[in-house]
Amino acid sequence: MLSAELWSEVLCQGPVRRFRERGVMLRQGDQGTHLLALTEGLAKVVSRDRDGVVTLLAFRGAGDLLGDVAVFEGSTRIADVVALSPCSAVVLEATRFKAFVEERGLVVDLMRQAMARLRESDLLRTELLTLPLVVRLARTLVRLVELAGSVPGRPGASSTAALQTLRLTGLTQVELAQAIGVTRNAVASGLGRLRAAGAVETARREIVIRDLETLRLWAKTG
Repeated sequence: MLSAELWSEVLCQGPVRRFRERGVMLRQGDQGTHLLALTEGLAKVVSRDRDGVVTLLAFRGAGDLLGDVAVFEGSTRIADVVALSPCSAVVLEATRFKAFVEERGLVVDLMRQAMARLRESDLLRTELLTLPLVVRLARTLVRLVELAGSVPGRPGASSTAALQTLRLTGLTQVELAQAIGVTRNAVASGLGRLRAAGAVETARREIVIRDLETLRLWAKTG
C-alpha cells in the first residue's frame, strides 16, 4: 500500500534484525512496543487459543508491515508471527513510527492496508467454502510465490527471477493444510495432481514450482 519511495523511508526508521527459519518474530500476548517492516523472507501469522489449538491466519512477505495493529491500538498482540524461511526486517519503535506516520500523512494508506487485509481474509473464507481442493491449493502456492518476492510487483521482489523454476522452502504440508482447511493427506493428494500436471515438484519442506503459468491455470480452473 506504500509507494517505493515511502517504503524506502520506512526502512530508514530503525535497525535491521534477522530471524532464523522457524524463529518467532513477534509473540502473541506481548505488548505492541514495536512493529516490523519485512524486507526479506516469508512468514506466517498464527493464533493460539487457551486449549493450544493453532489457527493459521495469513502468510506475509517482503513489503509487509508486521505487528502494526497492536502498535496503533496500544494493545497486546493477538497472534504470533513465525519465520518460515530466514527473514530480515527493520524494527520500528512504536512511538517513533507513529510520529513518522502522522508527519508523512500515512494514516489513510495504513487504513487501506488494513481494509485490504480484511478483504483478503473474506476472500480466503469464501474460497474454503466454494472451491475444489486442488484449486485452493494452487491459489495458495501462487500467493506464496508472490509473497516470497519471486515475482516482480512487490517491494523487495526480484526483477530477474526465472519464472519457470521457483522454490518455496521451509513450508510443510501441515501448514498448507491449515491454510486451505483440509487434512495433510488431502494436501498430499492435491500436490500429486499438480506434480502429474508438471506444475510442481516436492521434497521434504520444499516445493519447486516448475511451471508457474500451469500452476496459475490450475488456480483459475482446476
